[in-house]
This record gives sequence, C-alpha cells and structure tokens, in this order.
Amino acid sequence: MRILVVEDDPKIGRFIVTALKQAGFAVDRAENGEDGLHLALCTPYAAAVIDVMLPGLSGLDLIGELRKRKVVSPVIILSARRSVDDRVAGLLTGGDDYLTKPFSLSELLARIHALIRRATNATEPVRLIVNDLVLDLRAREVTRGGRQFSLQAREYSLLELLLRNAGRPVSKTMILEGLWDYNFSAQTNVVDVLVCRLRNKLDRDFPDKMIHTIRGVGYVLKHH
Repeated sequence: MRILVVEDDPKIGRFIVTALKQAGFAVDRAENGEDGLHLALCTPYAAAVIDVMLPGLSGLDLIGELRKRKVVSPVIILSARRSVDDRVAGLLTGGDDYLTKPFSLSELLARIHALIRRATNATEPVRLIVNDLVLDLRAREVTRGGRQFSLQAREYSLLELLLRNAGRPVSKTMILEGLWDYNFSAQTNVVDVLVCRLRNKLDRDFPDKMIHTIRGVGYVLKHH
C-alpha cells in the first residue's frame, strides 16, 4: 500500500517516511501543498499524512481541494496547534484524524492502520483466503493449514498483493511499484529475493505449492 506524506520540515519528513517504509508501506513525499495536490490527483493512496503549515497551499486548503475533487483517501492532519478549534477546523475541512506535534511514530502508524481499516472494512473482506492460506487483515496474521507464520513487513505486503490478485498474474513492475517508493530497473532481483523468502515460509513444508512463476510475466498465487 502506498502512503502520501506532505511535510515541509526535513527532519520530521524523514522520520515519517523511514517509519512508514519500515512498516512495509511505499511512500511518496511532497514538501509543499501544490506538489502534494499533484501527487494525490495522479495516484490512488491508501492514506495521506498532511501537515497544516505548508509553504504555498496550506494543509487545510490542500485537504479541502482534495475533497472538492472527490479524492477520498483518508487523511491524518499533523499540527503543532493543540486547540479544540484547530482540531475541529481540520476535521470539518475533510481530515479524518488529527495528530498534534510532537507525536510518537508508533502512534502515527497505529492511526494510519486504523484509518485504512476503517476506510476498507465496508467494502473489503476481513480476511483474504485461498484454500488453507489465510491472511487476517485486522490482526495482520498469516496462517496456512492452521499454522501461523511470522512475516516481515514487505513479505506481508507481497502476500497481500498476491492474495488480492489470486489467480491473476502479478508483474514484477506491479510488485516494485506497490512495495517500494522508488524506481528500480525491471531487471532487478529484489522481487525474486522477496518471493523466494515468502515461498520458503509458506510453500516449503507443503506439497501443494501456491506461489508460481510465470516466466516473462511475473508471479501468481493459486491453488491447484
């Protein structure tokens, strides 16, 4: 899943981006409202983190413009302002949550996960299931044959992508764009390495292999 961060403070921006990457998200960052608006109109984001005090187009004006243009990605507003009036103004503009600075990165991540769950629960299943492989989206737990597996953040994101496209080929480019926030050459082996790690965990001890390579295309998750 891809997150948009609009934050002009270099230090705070780096902290947020690093934390989101480590949690398995792909991240795009803008340092002003105009660039944030352009990115949000061009790319569907699972969520956005937007600072109030931005050069040029303010955070609240950016959110208002996004809502006016029917962009429904959930938004967390960041602000040093703690007053109730400021929170109300942010939420009335179209923000979904409000976090005052300073904040802990763990709290930010928890709120992002909560917003994504809230935004998707009405239209998406709580679990993704193919045969005996189950991914619980709420608990972020993975089981196969009743056995629970511990996955690293990007392994989990890859499995979620494959399960959401079960039976359909997923190209290396789709995986790179979905799991990383910068452009690799399509020839890079990072996807192969990640797929290999996931196979070693989920397929190695089972006779029925579920993650298959389609030469020249990518990968597909399916049950024979």
